[in-house]
Amino acid sequence: MTETASPEPVVETTRDAFLGGRVHVYQPAKGRHRAGLDAVYLAAALPDDTTGHVVDLGAGVGTAGYCAASRLENISVSLVDIDPVVLNLARHGLSDPENASFAGRIKILEADITAKGNIRHSSGLTPNLADHVIMNPPYYEADRFRASPKTDKVGAHMLDERGLDPWAKTATDIVRDGGSLTMIFRADGLQDVLQVLSKRFGAIDILPMHPRPGAPATRILLRAIRASKAPLQLLPGLVLHTSEGSEFKEDARAVMRDGAGLGLKSRR
Repeated sequence: MTETASPEPVVETTRDAFLGGRVHVYQPAKGRHRAGLDAVYLAAALPDDTTGHVVDLGAGVGTAGYCAASRLENISVSLVDIDPVVLNLARHGLSDPENASFAGRIKILEADITAKGNIRHSSGLTPNLADHVIMNPPYYEADRFRASPKTDKVGAHMLDERGLDPWAKTATDIVRDGGSLTMIFRADGLQDVLQVLSKRFGAIDILPMHPRPGAPATRILLRAIRASKAPLQLLPGLVLHTSEGSEFKEDARAVMRDGAGLGLKSRR
């Protein structure tokens, strides 16, 4: 895929620093999804020894892919999304001097992740494209949650009537056997995630994310290996904040502000 010069954004934007200023992202100021904690922890869930081609499905403005490329020097990243507005911002971010250390290892692909196979393949989402897939799918099902039709956030936040299945099919198709899938999702959606992944992936590791000590998990990070027969593991939970206030705990702060990984191990 050949990149052209980055055009200027056509929407009102903010320039936001991540990982203590190691990464800078251009985001719509309003009206669309804005990246935050989820994207950072998704990137941090890749093991420190990760190498090869990482494909970020539903990449938006590129936050997770940027953060992964910043920490992991031996990966290349493809950012995949259907929204040309956010992809334009991702392209613009690649020309930011503060992102120069990793920008040359990132490519951008406009494609419909949920399309049928022949359409995906013709757009560049080809079988065995990836050594690793990361994704932050929309969290909410259209038949269970209501969203205002007047905002462009809907596509980023709401699954259609097919749920997670199209995302799982695409991840299965593009990642090679033995390659990994890493995703972040609502904790109460774990059953749905396992239902669509269990016949396609093995060696599933589940990391619950708790907002505070003693609080139920609100997010899960999940890693899995394509075509593995290894059993599922439930990992010790990650607690983000101290018991009072909004201060991050030391290990959580190291991820958010210092660009540290979560220390998850590769499995087969």
